[in-house]
Amino acid sequence: MNEKEQKQHFQNIIEQHKGILHKVARAYCPNEDDRQDLIQEMMIQVWLSIHRYNNQFKISTWFYRISLNVAISFYRKNTTRANKYTELTEQLIETPVEDKSENERQLYLLDQFISELKEIDKALMILYLEDKSHTEIAEILGISVSNVGTKIGRIKDKLKTRFSQLKS
Repeated sequence: MNEKEQKQHFQNIIEQHKGILHKVARAYCPNEDDRQDLIQEMMIQVWLSIHRYNNQFKISTWFYRISLNVAISFYRKNTTRANKYTELTEQLIETPVEDKSENERQLYLLDQFISELKEIDKALMILYLEDKSHTEIAEILGISVSNVGTKIGRIKDKLKTRFSQLKS
């Protein structure tokens, strides 16, 4: 593939999978500027890794794996700064949960609860909510299929507990 073809191939991959970039970035970065930085970093890593793509796997699996690995690294580097920013922003500009419709409120809370999970659990839930099969999730995260099922069950229980605590 010549340079022009490589660029076109890269642009096609990014266009087809830009939703993945935005979902992953949103899950790992509450701050819009950080999200844009993370998206840019994920695109750079896709570009640097494109020549290593293995046709045995779906392109979306490969794309998720790169995006999530970059997001987890980015998250670890920026956790302290992000937490301080989030606390300040939520206090100053966040719409109170009570002002939202019930569905919006439930989605907001789910988003909040997922954002509080450990990095790998957060990645797992993003993929689960995308209706990825246990096999696909295992391939993307590099864990066993049975581990995927176990972790999903535990996370669901944890989320149910969080929701039930709000109702009490």
